[in-house]
Amino acid sequence: MPRFYCPTPLASGDLLDLPASAARHVQVLRLQPGDAITLFNGGPDVPGISGGEYAATVTQMGRSHVQVQVAAHTAVEREAALQVHLAVGMPANERMDWLVEKAAELGVASIQPLMTERSVLRLSGERADKKQAHWQSVAVAACEQCGGNRVPRVHAVLPLAQWLKAQTPLNPAQPQRLLLSLRPESLGLREATHATATGITFLSGPEGGLSTAEEDAALALDFAPVTLGPRVLRSETAALAALAALLI
Repeated sequence: MPRFYCPTPLASGDLLDLPASAARHVQVLRLQPGDAITLFNGGPDVPGISGGEYAATVTQMGRSHVQVQVAAHTAVEREAALQVHLAVGMPANERMDWLVEKAAELGVASIQPLMTERSVLRLSGERADKKQAHWQSVAVAACEQCGGNRVPRVHAVLPLAQWLKAQTPLNPAQPQRLLLSLRPESLGLREATHATATGITFLSGPEGGLSTAEEDAALALDFAPVTLGPRVLRSETAALAALAALLI
């Protein structure tokens, strides 16, 4: 059954117009009045939503709008118990799109795109805003496809130094911090992950990795260096391999 993200409060019995993005998707699929769909609204645009999904039926189709009748709520959750927040040096070309899509499918809690010393992709101003909005839409589409009911937030692009500056000294209430590194003292990912951890902030570099100075700055903020093994992985592959190991 087609699934659509509807970033608005939902309740059984509601008669509502779908937001523009979902309406366009319904029209592309050539759905008709009477067709059944599924709606979910857990995501960055609807704070406080408890999750789950709603059955709904298309009631009207127009040139620019789609009206639906909301039916029963199902309290189904397909999210990982461990919340992993990915902070990643943006890979170049279309690889960031692919990374966002697959990270959302795996169940990442949020994505922080970063510019680092070795980053090829440089974004600022309106171009950065457009990329953020595009990546957020990629995350939405991935959740619609994979069955996830909580869309991860894709944060605004930041320089790594600025993002690190905002990280407060680690305390037990905060997610554990891990840094993908080639340093000899790095532990295996599973070995380094605390058995009691309910959240992890995972920092991964771009092509070529983080510089020594950038790693030192992260280590000073209690990021623990970890490794994925002896193979050299592409930056986007490494980030996704870590997410898969942590979330699946």
